[in-house]
Amino acid sequence: MMAHKKKGLSERHKKILRFLKSYQKREGYPPTIREIGKATSISSTSVVNYYLDQLEKMGKIERQRKISRGIQLTDLNPLGEMFKIPIAGRIVAGEPIPVPASDFNYFDAEASVDIAHTLLPHPEKDEALFALEVDGDSMIDAMVNDGDIVIMRPTGGEAKNGEMVAVWLPERDETTLKYFYKETNGYRLQPANPTMEPIYIDKSESLEIKGKVVMVIRQIDKTVV
Repeated sequence: MMAHKKKGLSERHKKILRFLKSYQKREGYPPTIREIGKATSISSTSVVNYYLDQLEKMGKIERQRKISRGIQLTDLNPLGEMFKIPIAGRIVAGEPIPVPASDFNYFDAEASVDIAHTLLPHPEKDEALFALEVDGDSMIDAMVNDGDIVIMRPTGGEAKNGEMVAVWLPERDETTLKYFYKETNGYRLQPANPTMEPIYIDKSESLEIKGKVVMVIRQIDKTVV
């Protein structure tokens, strides 16, 4: 017996949409009718087609019936699923200057950036990402400019030589964005600007690595008129 048409999305509609979305994300192309039926426990391909026809009328999908994988989610971003990353504050990328100690704890629910999962490695770790706004120009040779947004991934306080990291210096009450290097007697925070000198941190001084840069979002220059 064919299911009765109900207004709005039924649980079966939602189950099919969830499968379409997850399959597309995993495989990079749409599933077949039989694959949809198997995944959603619908044994009849005609019943699968019935629900797909309804989803098409609702504007949830688009179909090309002459090909076997001709189903496309209408709200599917070509870059993949988008998610919000909170902007946690500002990071100084020039000569380190004092900032409030709460700088890294700042969070405004309205301040966030949208990023596609497919643009970042290790999507299973994306929930831990946070963003910082760059203040300064010490990393310009690394294509990080004043006003840009850097996407950070926490590293558990560890960093490898050559990684671009956000560093908190508790004793100086300062933050900075630099390339990180371990030295014999401490650490070197290296700018990517030939006009600036590296910062040397003695082993006796506290240094906290808040995260490493995994992406830079460049800001379009604004002309004041």
